[in-house]
Amino acid sequence: MVKKAPRRTAERILEVTLELFNRFGEPNVSTTLISSELRISPGNLYYHYPAKDELINSLFDRFEKAAQELMAAGDGVRDVEDAWFFLHSLFELIWQYRFLYRDLNDLLSKNRRLETHFQLVLRNKTRAIRGMLEGMKRSGALRMEREEMEPTATSMVVVLTYWLSFEYVRDPRHALEPERAQQALLRGAHHVLHLLAPYLVSEQRTHLIALAGAYAPAGASPSAA
Repeated sequence: MVKKAPRRTAERILEVTLELFNRFGEPNVSTTLISSELRISPGNLYYHYPAKDELINSLFDRFEKAAQELMAAGDGVRDVEDAWFFLHSLFELIWQYRFLYRDLNDLLSKNRRLETHFQLVLRNKTRAIRGMLEGMKRSGALRMEREEMEPTATSMVVVLTYWLSFEYVRDPRHALEPERAQQALLRGAHHVLHLLAPYLVSEQRTHLIALAGAYAPAGASPSAA
């Protein structure tokens, strides 16, 4: 039992740190605030995580592992229904670790490890999206020339990566609050998938419109403000 206590404390520290980073943004959260929220001494926090960067890196490691597992599903996408679920799942993961995307440029400028590892995340995203496009083309859901796949995949990754920043700029006071999560995720998934609209066969394009309408709140669409 004694051996398990430190691991539980370390786990709880990460849980609370993630909550605070997501709520206030990483630059606005100090180790003093984290220890105060946990009701532990700064020395106890330091024992488990001697520097703030270690907290950031530990959270990023969890995100990166989950992202790798999720993006492996990209090759299994065959139609709009699959693509919608896949993209929405990606956005759910991004939302779970939204502080990384909200403060991305600042974090990368200060943390060399994040800089190199996030480049790998981007490459994996692009590879997964490209696999999704190839699968949809093979199944007949998509008509796209091979030379169009790379720029389209890159455009989709750009929206995936910076969608939450766009949401935040539109409404800094409320955009990243938990009650706004579902609609933010739906809007993001819809806009990424909508980049494929010109290439979808007619029945798949119709299905995309139907999906967007089914998940939209009354009187609005997922792309509405």
